[in-house]
Amino acid sequence: MSGASGAAAVDAPGALPALTAPDVLDVVLDVREGDALDVVRRSRPVAREHTQAAFRALFDPRDAGGFSLGERAAVASFVVALHGETPLQAVYDAGLAAEHREVVAALAAAARRPGPYGVFREPGLAAESDPGERWEVPGDAAAQLGPHLAAALTHASLLVLRPRESRPEALAALLDAGWTREAVVTLSQLVAFLTFQVRIVAGLSVLKEAQP
Repeated sequence: MSGASGAAAVDAPGALPALTAPDVLDVVLDVREGDALDVVRRSRPVAREHTQAAFRALFDPRDAGGFSLGERAAVASFVVALHGETPLQAVYDAGLAAEHREVVAALAAAARRPGPYGVFREPGLAAESDPGERWEVPGDAAAQLGPHLAAALTHASLLVLRPRESRPEALAALLDAGWTREAVVTLSQLVAFLTFQVRIVAGLSVLKEAQP
């Protein structure tokens, strides 16, 4: 990941207000000390600590490198929206630049579809292929976001919706848009973490709804 926490100011571009909380999932799920979800989460302290540490490392890095905090918030808002309605949306929308809010939401709505799908490269898996649309940020939105962020959103949609179609050409498109190899790795880590985080929240939300 991007390294240890850098303790960015909450009013810095792209900074997430949720970073000030000891545990972002407790905030998102309104976990109260001693309630059923608190007991469940505290029964797995290592997993809980690692999840929060990963959140901080990705969204409050010591050195953002070639992947700015604002871009991280935009990618996060886009990715969680691809997964459908989730209380995590507000966490990442809070870090969006004002000029990006509408366009990122519109792009996520346009890109969202059932998945994952795609075509496997391996002949032995050909029967498992499920061809589908190859979505990418359209030209007008790309002009508004800039090539760097537009390429990131296109790649994020690939990783979420068509992971089986990840190809060297997709990485080349990021490099052509000015991404460094180190930043590409961080982008992939961020998308993977968000997918994991969405699933955790979905599971814990079911438990919360089942509480008497």
